[in-house]
This record gives sequence, C-alpha cells and structure tokens, in this order.
Amino acid sequence: MKNFEYVRPATVPDAIAAAAAPGAAYLASGTNLLDLMKGGVTRPDRLVDVTRLPGLDRIERTTDGGIRIGALVRNADLAHDPDFARSYPAVAEALLSGASAQLRNAATVGGNLLQRTRCGYFYDTASACNKREPGTGCDARNGENRLHAVLGWSEACIATHPSDFCVPLVALDAVVEIEGRSGRREVALEALHCLPGDTPARESLLEPGDLIVALRLPAAARAFSAHARYLKIRERTSYAFAIVSAAACLRIEAGKISDARLALGGVAAKPWRAHAAEKILVGASADTASFRPAAEAALTEAKPSGENLFKIELAKRIIVRTLTLAAAGTPARIPALPASPFASVSGVPA
Repeated sequence: MKNFEYVRPATVPDAIAAAAAPGAAYLASGTNLLDLMKGGVTRPDRLVDVTRLPGLDRIERTTDGGIRIGALVRNADLAHDPDFARSYPAVAEALLSGASAQLRNAATVGGNLLQRTRCGYFYDTASACNKREPGTGCDARNGENRLHAVLGWSEACIATHPSDFCVPLVALDAVVEIEGRSGRREVALEALHCLPGDTPARESLLEPGDLIVALRLPAAARAFSAHARYLKIRERTSYAFAIVSAAACLRIEAGKISDARLALGGVAAKPWRAHAAEKILVGASADTASFRPAAEAALTEAKPSGENLFKIELAKRIIVRTLTLAAAGTPARIPALPASPFASVSGVPA
C-alpha cells in the first residue's frame, strides 16, 4: 500500500479544506475505500478522516414531515430505526439486503452513496479500465461481462453502480446535501451520479473537497409506505451484489394506481429511475396486465453491452414481480431474507 498522509479535522470547513488538495480522499468506515487501497486500485496521497465531525450521525424529522439522515449514520442503525422502517420500508429492506451484518454495522449512509463499481476489470490493476486509468480502454467490453450494464453504457465503460440503498432512494426523490468550498448546495440523488460517456472516471457531480453531509427524504415519500417493496436478484441469496434489482412504491385508491415510483439497480452506472414506466402505471389497475407494459417501457432503451442480453428480460420480470409484491401491500415486518424472491410475502417466517 502506498504511504499516505492521515488528517483528522475537527470541523466540516477544516475537512473540506484538507480534502480539496489533489490526491486527497475522505475516510469514514472505509468498507470500500480500504479494499481499493489494499489492491492498489486507489492510491490517495492523503486520507481525511471525517468520523469525528460533529452532527453528521443524526436521524432527524424535518419541519415539513420528511426525514434528514446524517452522512455518518450507520446503515444498520438506519434500517433498524422503527419509525424510519415504517415510513420508508423499501429503503430499509434495501439496506438489509446489502453486504453482511458486520459491514452494515460499520458502513455509513454517505459512503454507501459513493461506493465504487464492483467490475472485476476495475479491481484488476493488470486490466485496461478507463474508470481507473482514463484512456487505457475497457477490457470488460470483450471480457467477462454478463453482469454489466444494459442501460446508459458507452464504449468507454460498461460498469454498473452496486448500491442497493440508492435504488429506492432515487425512486422516492431523495436529496443530497453537500458542503463544498463554495458553500452548501443540494442535489437530487437521481442527478448525483454520472453516466460514463467518454469520461467514466468522473462518477459524480462532486468537486474536489465536496463532502456529503446529509441525505433527505421528502414528506411525500411516506405516502407510499403501505405499498413499497425492494427486490434483488443475485447469484447467491446473501452477501452478493444485485444482478438486477427494483424498487416499486405505489399509492393505490379504489384498485387504481394514483401514483407510482419505480427504479432499477444493477443495470447502469447509476441507479436508474423508470419515469416512462411510472407514467404508464398512473391510473392503471394494480394488476399484472398493467405491470408488463410498464416493464417494457422501463427497458425500451436497453441494449446488451456483452453477453448480458438476458439481463434485459430479467429486469422486466423483476419489475413485474416487485410491482406485484408492492400492490399486495408492505409486509408487517421485513422478511427474514430481505429483498429475496424466496422470502415469504408477509414477512412472517413460514
């Protein structure tokens, strides 16, 4: 591992100043960053430890009825917060489907938003990767790519974003609060991550020194709590990233869908909001006959980036299945196998 400078600032402004220097990186729990450093994928000159910054580990209700989550809140603490789980059940289910209990106890909300792709060629420093080293090429294009992107990819990069947490957050219009050298600003989470285009090394809108300090969900997101689910297809039931995932949040009145939110994971370099599908669902009956056209609309622009044509049909089926589960109603408790197609629908162990 490369030698680096370690800094532990006492305030957010001090942290921003320290991290604005070339080669600096923020460190919280390090569940992703330290692995990248050990493998030589990321080689920062300076680590700016933000774990002691005051006020970033709180879960707070906002005056308008929404919720504000500090960037240093642990994933497990958020998922197990009773009020949060009742109000935003799909988000809690997504959190509990990710990684292991040990990692969820350490990993932070801010770190989850910014975790790097799990593309094997990105992690292999002997492989060409435009995301890791711009201009070298993308070995994934002609390599092992069955798990790679089918939406929003380019010839420069076909990697996917790995977060479960981000998928229902994008569906529910989450907003990220950012502190930077020019002050505080807010960015919709849907806009935070960048598609690769010709510059896959730029993964987000963050500028040098920018620090995510909080995440907010609007009060309107609570209106979906009775019909909200997250479903994740993976190669093993636990401790695995999604091949494809979906978050579906519905409002149903007299058997008709009055509002719908839908997002996909595992299909692009960012969580993918399915706006066209949402429009089809509004006003439709809450049944499979309405869900299949919505699924088709969500994948209209999809195309394989390699040996992954199957992911397009799989994504359509996951959408239909997730919408069906959401229409049936949020379980009284999160299933013992969160987000798994093998979990009982009610959440009560069989």
